[in-house]
Amino acid sequence: MKTIFLIDGEHYPPVVLDAIESVRESLGAEGVAAAFLGGTEKIKEGAEYGIPLVYGENPASAVERALIEYPEADAVVDLSDEPVVGYRERMRIASLVLAAGARYMGSDFDFTPPNFHDVSEKPSIAVVGTGKRVGKTAVSGYLARLLAGEGFDPGVVSMGRGGPREPEVIEGRNLEVGSDYLLEALKRGAHAASDYYETAALSRVSTVGCRRCGGGFAGEPFVSNVLEGARMANGLDTRMTLFDGSGAAMPPVEVDRRVLVAGANQDTEYITGFLGAYRLLVSDLLILTMSEEPMASEEKVKGIVDGVREVRPDLRVIPAVFRPRPVGDVRGMKVGYLSTAPESVLRKLSDFLEENYGCEVVGASGNLSDRKKLAADLDGMGEAEAYLTEIKAAAIDVVTMRGAEEGKAVLYCDNDPVGEGLDGALFSLAREVMRTPD
Repeated sequence: MKTIFLIDGEHYPPVVLDAIESVRESLGAEGVAAAFLGGTEKIKEGAEYGIPLVYGENPASAVERALIEYPEADAVVDLSDEPVVGYRERMRIASLVLAAGARYMGSDFDFTPPNFHDVSEKPSIAVVGTGKRVGKTAVSGYLARLLAGEGFDPGVVSMGRGGPREPEVIEGRNLEVGSDYLLEALKRGAHAASDYYETAALSRVSTVGCRRCGGGFAGEPFVSNVLEGARMANGLDTRMTLFDGSGAAMPPVEVDRRVLVAGANQDTEYITGFLGAYRLLVSDLLILTMSEEPMASEEKVKGIVDGVREVRPDLRVIPAVFRPRPVGDVRGMKVGYLSTAPESVLRKLSDFLEENYGCEVVGASGNLSDRKKLAADLDGMGEAEAYLTEIKAAAIDVVTMRGAEEGKAVLYCDNDPVGEGLDGALFSLAREVMRTPD
């Protein structure tokens, strides 16, 4: 096991040498270099450690430089400690090491890089997130629809917490996935508001539904059937495959490019710290959603962008917002609008619907994820002629069923990301993986 050791000047050199020898014997580690993280209390000028030393301006930069200079390293073993490295520094180091495809090991921890399996036979892009409700599936669906409109012929492999036991294909481009179809799926016992139904219904592309359970620090699912779904996607009549992640979990598939979706309303450290930094390091574009008041102030958005640049200076960041887009004509209708959006933005979204689609929003609820509150909100929408709902959470088993019982139309609503240069950036990634000219 070719190993980079992390050492500091707070440990007496003979102690470090004995520790390195101990790791060599116990783990079969072959030291290729040592990254010196700092500290001067116990180090003497000219101290020798038997392997090349790599220095940096701070602990993270020393590790980064060592990983670049010694790319053959299989593992990084941390023999440092407080006060040179603390919790934050170690999480940044973990992100760097995992992004390089190596293990990061210490006295009581062992981080292993996620296994990305080379099973996709088509050009591929993954859309992954830094958590739940950041708009990742909306971005995936938008990307699929955008590329489908320009002849890229994408298919989507969708990974969700409510996916099917066996991967299931929905030919969205050949099928009208409406309320009747989704109610029938619900009767069969399917989670009809799962992401793959949403993508098939709203983006009209071939979609493979998969499931996962659990997610590690770096986003690897504990259990999933995504690899089987990826192989099914290889047989679809499509030219490229988009992989849709789930929460902060990433599809365990090797892809050509990766789009990261984060919410500006999140704690900044969830994006730039912890193992959020790892996700920045392995991505090719960051879409920072909800970049508007009251979700996030201009100052906070700027702070996140600045923080991202500290971790990954070359990563393009596009601040974006979501705007609802009905799938179907709602002009002249009185609608009840059902969403997962926070109550603080419902008025803004309702105004957008009225101004751009000619409907009258007579009631709005952001409680699709809370069935009890949702039912109470629906009780207050008696004036509505139709329900306009996102395909999330209780959209089918509560909203769509209630519409059927009341004889009211149920229309579905997507959320389109809007950001300066967004379409161009997405097309650029697609052209790169398809190896086509601009």
